[in-house]
Amino acid sequence: MELVVGMESTWSLRVWLCAKMVNVDLTETVIDLSLADYKTSLYQHSPSGLVPALKSDSLVIHDSLAIIEYLNELTKGALYPISLEDRAIARSLCAEMHSGFHQLRQQCPFSPAHSTALEVIPDSMQGELLRVEAIFAQAEGPFMFEHPGAVDACYAILAHRLQQYGVYLTGDAGKYQQSLLQWPLLKSAIKQAQQWRLSA
Repeated sequence: MELVVGMESTWSLRVWLCAKMVNVDLTETVIDLSLADYKTSLYQHSPSGLVPALKSDSLVIHDSLAIIEYLNELTKGALYPISLEDRAIARSLCAEMHSGFHQLRQQCPFSPAHSTALEVIPDSMQGELLRVEAIFAQAEGPFMFEHPGAVDACYAILAHRLQQYGVYLTGDAGKYQQSLLQWPLLKSAIKQAQQWRLSA
């Protein structure tokens, strides 16, 4: 299978993390999203013109959450908790990350390289940070549930992004943030993002 990723695309990294967690081998095609004509290249791989996209023979899956669900089904549910209730919560949290936190994305753009810490947290980010803190405080331990899964992949990139801008959570939320930051797989993902910059 081929994973089409975007340089510095956080959702490409989240899918990459999920694939690694369930030991699904993927080849990677990197699209440089900074180029003026990147859509020309992207439409050759993704009908939506967005990354990531997963290609398997004639199948093309062109949304990150759909790819995560496909990987989950491919591996008999390995990316979500066992209980029905926990799976529902995990999917809700993944969907919230997918569709929300617009101010955080705008004010703190992702980069695998070092970023300058925020001197003052903008008022527009305060509400979203409170929500992130509430989500992180739900974690049952080092990971959101008993075993690492899709929800950890989704929020590990956010934990890294917050650290880049000098935002460290406290209490139980801070423990989960630090656990994610120390996760070897996240560290590998950041190195992978750096490699994508070189190969695009």
